[in-house]
Amino acid sequence: MNGNTVCNHLTFRNENINRALEAIRAGKMIQIYDSDSREGETDLVIPAKSVTFKDVKWMRKDAGGLICVAVDPVASKQLKIPFMAELVREASKANDMLEEVVEKEGDLKYDSHSSFSLWINHRETRTGIPDIERALTIRKIGEITEKKLSGDVINFGDEFRTPGHVALLRAAEGLLDERKGQTELSITLAHMAGITPAMVVCEMLDDYNGEALSKERAKKYGRDNGLMFLEGQEIIEAYIIWQQNNNFVKS
Repeated sequence: MNGNTVCNHLTFRNENINRALEAIRAGKMIQIYDSDSREGETDLVIPAKSVTFKDVKWMRKDAGGLICVAVDPVASKQLKIPFMAELVREASKANDMLEEVVEKEGDLKYDSHSSFSLWINHRETRTGIPDIERALTIRKIGEITEKKLSGDVINFGDEFRTPGHVALLRAAEGLLDERKGQTELSITLAHMAGITPAMVVCEMLDDYNGEALSKERAKKYGRDNGLMFLEGQEIIEAYIIWQQNNNFVKS
């Protein structure tokens, strides 16, 4: 693991944060709501290394959004995981239509850029789409992230192929200092918990109105299913405290 996990068992005044950190250390699912001013969406979130096919089924059936894996920015850079928009811009040199569709400044109403990277399958999967095969791919992403951050020599292509059925999200280099999406919120929480910073996120959708599930209904779902619900602002405030303590320990 890298040096960002120095104070991984700091206790916070906000008991929601403490309980959420305890949950993800145990490999359990939690909920994260980004903010009213951003996507306004709640995601189911779980550490990648802990995922089973039952968790994939849970997210697929009860959340309904894309099942993605957010990856730490240091690990992403070391593994040479690109942003999808960068790939499309490079490919547009051979196909000018791609230049027309790739995201541009101002396209996103909630941020300056998306965090999407490759869509992959693990090489041991067949089609890659069944819950058990997606769970394998997800766990292997967690494992390879941990190994890379521990200094192991890893060739990403030895483990994975693209295209596939699991979407990778590359966290911003500055994490919450740079971007405050579900990608960065979940990876920041992983660092604060002292676990491998590869986290599965899946948006919760509403079966009845075609929209994202409202915050109120997401909270009720969490209460009914014993899940910790965190607001993005709670994570941001705890992150500031965590950073200050990390800097104190390092000094």
